Amino acid sequence: MPVISLANPKGGAGKSTCALILATQLAENGASVAIVDADPERWISQWADLPGCPENIRVINGVTEDNVVDQIELASERAQFVIVDLEGTASLTVASAIGMSDLVLIPMQGSAMDARGGAKTIRLIKNQARMARRTIPHCVVLTRTSAAVTSRALRNVRDQLTEGGIDVLQTGVVERAAFRDLFDYGGMLGDLDPALVSNIDKAVQNAREFAGEVILRLRSGGKAA
Repeated sequence: MPVISLANPKGGAGKSTCALILATQLAENGASVAIVDADPERWISQWADLPGCPENIRVINGVTEDNVVDQIELASERAQFVIVDLEGTASLTVASAIGMSDLVLIPMQGSAMDARGGAKTIRLIKNQARMARRTIPHCVVLTRTSAAVTSRALRNVRDQLTEGGIDVLQTGVVERAAFRDLFDYGGMLGDLDPALVSNIDKAVQNAREFAGEVILRLRSGGKAA
């Protein structure tokens, strides 16, 4: 079953948010999902301990550089999709997970610091691909973008990525209160109280478009559809 890893050595790039949005959208459509929580902060494991975690999402924690390959392999045998939320460093755990991936998503905010972290991840992916003697599909997903205005910094980052021949998802993950509140209240986006959380419908639409584009990438071998 497909393994999707989220990697960027810069912390705060939006890896856990993207991983959780993707997992819950897949689960909402009836798929069984295993999330391998390899982030020391354990954001997704903490979410799973809150009420409302769907039965078709299983979160695996206690991941180390010694067992990450076994954990991913076992999860692949039991779930239709495996999503790996990686730590914010360039470690052996990250390299091992990338080597097992069918698609690597590189979350990145519109900043030079995130871009440098993304460049490190891409170099690591290429090195792992050479060692495995296979292509490891990968692309950047821009995170915490504005729904209303595209900043100059974000435009510059997107232009630099495109000029460098780096693939970028058309769908970015917008900065939404609903995405943050998932980690506080648990459950799915549709479980959030619209009286307390604004623009849930727009967050749901963004999440569906993001997950849909990721699935298209998997079906096309990582290439843009």
